[in-house]
Amino acid sequence: MAVSRSVRVVLVLILGAVFVSAAGVAFTWLTLGQAPALVPDSALVLRVDGSLVEIEPNRLLGPYLFQSPPTLRSVTAALRRAKTDSRVSALVIAPGGTPGIWAMTQELRDAILDFKTSKKPVTAFLEYGGDQEYYLASAADRVVMVPTSALDLTGLASYEVFLRGTLEKAGAVADFVHVGDYKAAPNAFTERGFTPAHREMAESLNRDMFDQLVEGIAASRRKTPDEVRALVDEGPFLPEDALRAGLIDGLAYEDQVLGPADARKNGGKGRPRVEMSAYAARGGAGFRLGRRHPIALIYAVGTIASGRSGRSAQGDVVGSQTLVEAIRKAREDATVRAVVLRVDSPGGSSVASDVIWHELMLTRVKKPLVVSMSDLAASGGYYIAMPAHVIVAQPGTLTGSIGIFGGKFVTGGTLEKLGANIEAVSQGRFAEMNSPDRVWTVEERAKLQAQLEAFYDQWVEKAAEARRSTPEKIDAVAQGRVWTGRQAKAAGLVDELGGLDRALAIARERAKLPPGDDSDITVYPSRRGFFEMMSDPLGGSGGLESLRLGAAWGLLSPEERRAAAAVLAPMRLFRPGEPLALMPFVFRR
Repeated sequence: MAVSRSVRVVLVLILGAVFVSAAGVAFTWLTLGQAPALVPDSALVLRVDGSLVEIEPNRLLGPYLFQSPPTLRSVTAALRRAKTDSRVSALVIAPGGTPGIWAMTQELRDAILDFKTSKKPVTAFLEYGGDQEYYLASAADRVVMVPTSALDLTGLASYEVFLRGTLEKAGAVADFVHVGDYKAAPNAFTERGFTPAHREMAESLNRDMFDQLVEGIAASRRKTPDEVRALVDEGPFLPEDALRAGLIDGLAYEDQVLGPADARKNGGKGRPRVEMSAYAARGGAGFRLGRRHPIALIYAVGTIASGRSGRSAQGDVVGSQTLVEAIRKAREDATVRAVVLRVDSPGGSSVASDVIWHELMLTRVKKPLVVSMSDLAASGGYYIAMPAHVIVAQPGTLTGSIGIFGGKFVTGGTLEKLGANIEAVSQGRFAEMNSPDRVWTVEERAKLQAQLEAFYDQWVEKAAEARRSTPEKIDAVAQGRVWTGRQAKAAGLVDELGGLDRALAIARERAKLPPGDDSDITVYPSRRGFFEMMSDPLGGSGGLESLRLGAAWGLLSPEERRAAAAVLAPMRLFRPGEPLALMPFVFRR
């Protein structure tokens, strides 16, 4: 009887799940697939903060109970739609934070500048204006700031944490080997401060990003770059000083940002306002049953590792198994005419990166393959970009970092301080090579060095072939060095500067397709099904660990979370001794 009752309970749950899923599909079709109920002369309000993501996360109960965060693609598509929507007569942008490092901000800024070609007024409202927030706001026709706020335009600084002293105090040793003078990822654990090459690279990146900041502000505010540099040196600004300097156009609160003329509209209430989140969610193409989707858009977002994609305490994980399945499916689908790979990854496992690379090399023979780089496409993230016929990056993308490292954390001293002791028995000359109780021997270090150098040499040769260059020229710009997208283009590592829209346009051109919109795109990997999420509701590897760390993780800013994830990844995400193609990470301001 008990078994029968259990079976009935399971059947009820399954039927309930099917009903909820069907209801959700119907709800999505009836609501999200329809155009929003806008009234004429509406103002679209775009609020920007750190919740803007590349891909919508899988949620067991969403979108039925929870609203998913907006994606960069959904917002830029909504801005394109609003540009020609006769009901939208104005745009208000409210940067309350920044979506990523720099490239995502640049892509959003480009979409705002494109919206301005419609001649519809664009107003930016700043409750707080840091460098990146102001850079985004400067794309508007008018920039308005709260009368009691300050414009915190002071320039760019980056901070890198070096943990060697901390490890020594704990009795631990970071024993790492790297190939490439600029391969600085292990420096966080092996150094007390910058090496000369590391400092040179950090200063170069900071200088180029500052130049991009200055040039963008200068073009939008009708000033020369020298004038903007001089103003930055005077920051931060009191509201009145920012107004006098011509950096902003007015002081007002949010309800006043549309200007006095709008107060006469709508019976004295001003323009009706529609939140971009609602406009973007409801303005999509909806479901098109039986429609062909000739463009495959494949996302590679997170640290690259072997196995399945998911989430861990270190953030998003690009699993080689999951991504290979998606690439293979797109390649073998006869209706898919071109593939666009969207990369936002600092790299990770060298072997997993190579497995993905191989699958993409098979794909480029059959179909046009274009790569679009987001904030990060460095180290292993650049490795998987190499097969592309065309690589597109934003000027502020961090890319390159062609180099490799490997090593281990020796924690025997830490355990000894705690009264613990490690003893081992083994068979095999190098069986204890990855022992956590001691550093490498001379022979073991030579083995690891040879493995890393062999992989690096193959990488350089593959990059030379992909970039139609020579190994010597690639080696000169490799050595583990990170470049901005603009620098990478000058170095021959990137073909064009632009965003995802530009990459999609190139893919359509190469596939001899007419210009299209999001309705001709199929996104890969596909969202996880209901029962798959039921078996792993927290989203993949490390789900329970992520839940336990959620409270502390939530105290960090998006930038700090990404930096912490990069620092933690070698310790917790990869196998002991696994060679890593992973870029260094910094806290930026």
